[in-house]
Amino acid sequence: MFLRVITAMLLLSAAAMAGSKPVCPGPAALGDARCHSHVVSDEHGNATASSTPAGYGPIQFRTAYNLPSSTAGGGQTIGIVDAFNDPNIENDLGVYSSTFGLPKCTTANGCFKKANQTGGTSYPKTDSGWALEISLDVEIAHALCPNCKILLVEATSNSFSNLLVAEDYARTHANVVSNSWGGSEFSSETTSSYDGHFNNTGKPITFSSGDSGFGVEYPAASRFVTAVGGTTLKLNSNNTRASETGWSGTGSGCSAFEPKPSWQKDKGCLRRTVVDVAADANPSTGAAVYDSVRYSGISGWFKVGGTSLSSPIIASIYALAGNGSSTVDGSYPYSHLSGLLDVTLGSDGTCSVLYLCTAVVGYDGPTGNGAPKGTGAF
Repeated sequence: MFLRVITAMLLLSAAAMAGSKPVCPGPAALGDARCHSHVVSDEHGNATASSTPAGYGPIQFRTAYNLPSSTAGGGQTIGIVDAFNDPNIENDLGVYSSTFGLPKCTTANGCFKKANQTGGTSYPKTDSGWALEISLDVEIAHALCPNCKILLVEATSNSFSNLLVAEDYARTHANVVSNSWGGSEFSSETTSSYDGHFNNTGKPITFSSGDSGFGVEYPAASRFVTAVGGTTLKLNSNNTRASETGWSGTGSGCSAFEPKPSWQKDKGCLRRTVVDVAADANPSTGAAVYDSVRYSGISGWFKVGGTSLSSPIIASIYALAGNGSSTVDGSYPYSHLSGLLDVTLGSDGTCSVLYLCTAVVGYDGPTGNGAPKGTGAF
């Protein structure tokens, strides 16, 4: 008992010192998923919020990643799949848009649509953690691709069975789908009951790789998706990229079950290697997110990271590129390396095959082929 108490105290201390906490605590039960966002916290491990934005906004992300901001993304719909309901998301997106001078994105003007997992308007129960996740996903998609339409699909619960129903609806009604959730791998993940929901050439599907460090989660492990890892993105005073390194919390590694896709050529993993590409995820260089659903008793502007941030970043860049019909699973970046910055520093843990947990020259587990520099890799 004493040892368990001391261990718990050490874990709490480490979380507080890290300056962030998981928005959806885990690990999830087998068959369930947790969201992959981390919110900046105080020295006691409590989430913090303010009345003004804290963290990177649209101009920072678009400048750092050299993204177009005029007419790109027109005609594209970004699908976002999450669990539970955020009853305030359209209003919160409006606050975000007006604060940063973005075009309005509303149900009335046809830019925004919210649906339950089968496309209806009877929404699931509200969950404050997933509501913060939804705010992050929706606001980042609009920040990077302000001309894109957004389809938010809310699963009834965080079970894989419900989330995959939502995935099917999003996939058939959007050009690109972003997912910022996952759970433990399992032996039947490669069957049509699971991987079959992602096997859809011409519809890029991004999945966050996790935020607990070295290790593989599903569905990021699926060979039919783009697995997105996390970085620490530091900026110059003019918002250009000063440096980008692998984030210690990103998930990576060698899948226990997924066959190796033909487009992966690394030799240290006989099966599918996670990840494919990466983008900003470190909460200390995270995004400003507005959420009026009270999370941990507070609301306002949060600073949020985790690979929940990097997944909608990459999905939005796929939409900006407008090239979805030419993509096959997560393969496109592998043949367009000139559109990526090779990230060569950073580690997410220890492993027997160095590149699976440490950023190196060329392909590696934590950052894949690298971070975006424009839309050319997508």
